Parts: sequence; structure tokens; C-alpha cells
Amino acid sequence: MFQKILIANRGEIALRIIRACRELGIRTVAVYSQADAEALHAQLADEAICIGPSAAAESYLDMERILSACIAAKADAIHPGFGFLSENSKFADMCRKCGITFIGPSAEVIERMGNKSEARNTMIKAGIPVVPGTEEPLTDARKAKEAADQIGYPVMIKAALGGGGKGMRLSQTAEDFLENFKVAQLEAIRGFGDDSMYIEKYIEEPKHIEFQILADKFGNVIQLGERDCSIQRNHQKVIEESPSSVLDETLRKEMGSAAVRAAKAAAYENAGTIEFLLDKQKHYYFMEMNTRIQVEHPVTEMVSGVDLIKEQIYIAAGRPLDLTQEEITLRGHALECRINAEDPKKNFMPCPGKIGQVHLPGGFGVRVDTAIYGGCEISPYYDSMAAKVIVHDRTRQGAIKKMRSALGELVLEGITTNLDFQFQILDDEDFINGNFDTSFIEKSFRWKKNKEAKHGNFQIHV
Repeated sequence: MFQKILIANRGEIALRIIRACRELGIRTVAVYSQADAEALHAQLADEAICIGPSAAAESYLDMERILSACIAAKADAIHPGFGFLSENSKFADMCRKCGITFIGPSAEVIERMGNKSEARNTMIKAGIPVVPGTEEPLTDARKAKEAADQIGYPVMIKAALGGGGKGMRLSQTAEDFLENFKVAQLEAIRGFGDDSMYIEKYIEEPKHIEFQILADKFGNVIQLGERDCSIQRNHQKVIEESPSSVLDETLRKEMGSAAVRAAKAAAYENAGTIEFLLDKQKHYYFMEMNTRIQVEHPVTEMVSGVDLIKEQIYIAAGRPLDLTQEEITLRGHALECRINAEDPKKNFMPCPGKIGQVHLPGGFGVRVDTAIYGGCEISPYYDSMAAKVIVHDRTRQGAIKKMRSALGELVLEGITTNLDFQFQILDDEDFINGNFDTSFIEKSFRWKKNKEAKHGNFQIHV
């Protein structure tokens, strides 16, 4: 087992890893930027090392500085968390060359699964259903349009090396394709340093269903059930839950088996996620594989009872899985609401600032993953997420009621958040009844002044 782990991340995921390491008796090293000098993860780790200025490119994304910190601290492993360098194959390879264990899959797997075209081809060979689309990445707009014309509109334009909703555009017709392609390509260059694009058929009004998998170094792969991540804004998740209300046991078993086959086809190791689109006819299609721990991993932990961060560490240390598929039993229902410092009325514009008074909810079946405290700053340099509120109950309706209660107790003074917006979703009849897809927010909500609103100034128009 590892003696010391460096956490190449910040915020709540850094705290989550620190706490798991503490329970395992592993010492931790936090890295922090100048903006995070007073951050909680830097205070709670056994050691903390400043790695540069506030900008992520000069700190949390600087591979050389992070590796230097790891070597200086004599840490024998790095946990990347999610975001930043977590899916950077170059960084994983640099760790290997430095004799440092990267807690995640190999550089080769990250690179193969991070490229949408290669991931797609891997799944086709494994017999996993895929959305009709291009087999090779494209850089020329005219050739891309020819491919789109052949696939049939509407089509989704995606950065081949993309993620997080960046470098992605929907083209409804041939007339708007070239402009959308150019915009998506520019985003891809800025965000990922690569102009390779991928074109796929747009599945209208789908559900976003993803399966959590664990895979060890000995070929053992298990899945821990699905998460429904269909409640999204700007292609980024807002509410996640497990299990999905639209899957029956037959379809759940079939998709879970497909997720395991997909992981085996990728020669995958560690924790990962197989993401599917589910259409109205209950046909599912492979979308992508996330080669890291997910933001929404707590809902899986709540229904499975499995600590995914600890499992990541065990696997990276060379231990075989001590769980079999038959031993995985999912109980009850879990919901997660992402509380972001953003203004939903202004297209979810980030709203950084200094937090005043803080009160976090509690009680049976309530969990809050956060790194905030009274007087801390939500920095403009990083993601706007302030906290994740997770609840667990015996039924979905019970979980919704518990989430309303928990959010009603949450106090975050001094900043604008999406808290009122979360209430509006939880109160919506279609959400309560499970009648939603990835376009739910876009189709169901617009905002205007409404002083009489119970939880804020939003009004729903369907």
C-alpha cells in the first residue's frame, strides 16, 4: 500500500481524497495555487505545497510543477481527482516515467478512450451499440459537411478530444453546419489544443444514462449500477440520481453487461464511467467513456455502499477487487444537486465572490461534499461549484422530499447561487414523475421577475 499520496486537485474532490487516505492510514500532500492559499484542502492535508500563480495553466495544469512537488514530498502516488489533469495521457505517462503511480488507467487507455473516434471504433469491435457517425476525426469543414449530409440532420459536432460540453455544437440543417463547425472547432483549439472534430447523428430527446465500473489489474470488471444524468444545462449536469426511473431490470442488466464489455474491450483499469444515450424507444448507444472518478460518484456510493475513492487506491496499489458482481446490491434511491455560484437568469453565468455565513444541512441520509467555509472565496479562476448535496432514501419520492428539506436548510450568504433554481426543478411535475430528458431545462424553464415565488424569483413556463 502507498505511504504518501499527492492530490493533484483542489476543492471538494481534494478533500474527499484526503479523507479516504486518512481512513486508510495514508499521508497526503496537497498542492495549491496562490488563489487557494487559505483553501480547506491545503489546511487539512498532512503537507501542502504552493505550485504557482492563481491561473490554472500556471498551477493545477502545470505538469512539471506538480511532479516536482511530488518528488520533493517523496510521495509515491498521485490522485488526479476529476478535471484538470485527470484525463491527460501525457501527465499519466510522465508519472510512469518518474516512477510515480498514477491513480487511474494507463496513458494508453486514457488516450484511446479520450479520442472519440478511437473510442467509438473500440466499441464497435466489442459489439456495443454506437450512434451513427464518422469513424475518423475530421479537420476540414467541407469534408465534415459531406459526412453530415450523409449521416442526416440533425447532427452533433464534437471535439474529438473534448469533454465537459466544450467544442460541441448542434447543427439542425445543412445551412447552419459550416458556421457551427467553425465555432466548435475554435472552441476545441482553445480548450484542448486540437482541431480534430467528430460528427454523429443527434439523438433527439435522449436520456443520459451512465454506468459506474471498477476494473483491476487482473481482468476483473464489475459495474455498480447506473446514474441518470439527464438534468443538464449547457451540456453540464445539474442533478444526478441513481437508479434511473426509466430502466426496468431487463434493460438495466443488459446495459450493465454492455458497460462491463466496454471496459474489458478498452483494457481498462481503475474506476471509470461508460456513458450511454437512451432514446424514446429504449435503444441505447455508447456515447463516451470517462477515464476518471466522476463528480457525481457519491450517488453510486450511497446506493451501493462502496467507497469508490478507496477502491481506486486499492486497484492502483495492485490489489485485486474483493467484490464480485453478485455481491453488488443496490439499495434505495440517491439524488445529488450541484450548488453552483452562478446566475441561472443570465445563462448560468459564474458569480464568484466571498462567502459570508454558511450553514450546511444534515440528518439521516444527507451528505454534503464541499470545501467552502464562512469567509472563503469562490474564485473566478476555477469551476463555480460550491457544494454537492447528496441524499439517500428508500424510494425516489422519499429522496426528492429529503432533498427539498436539505436544500431548505442550506445557507450560503454573500454569493449568487442556483439554489432557487434547484428548488424549481425539484417542484416540477415532470421531474417528480420522471418525465424528462437532456433537453428538460432548455424546454421547460425560462425566467422573469416573480416576487411571489416561494423559493426565489423564477417562474416555470412549460
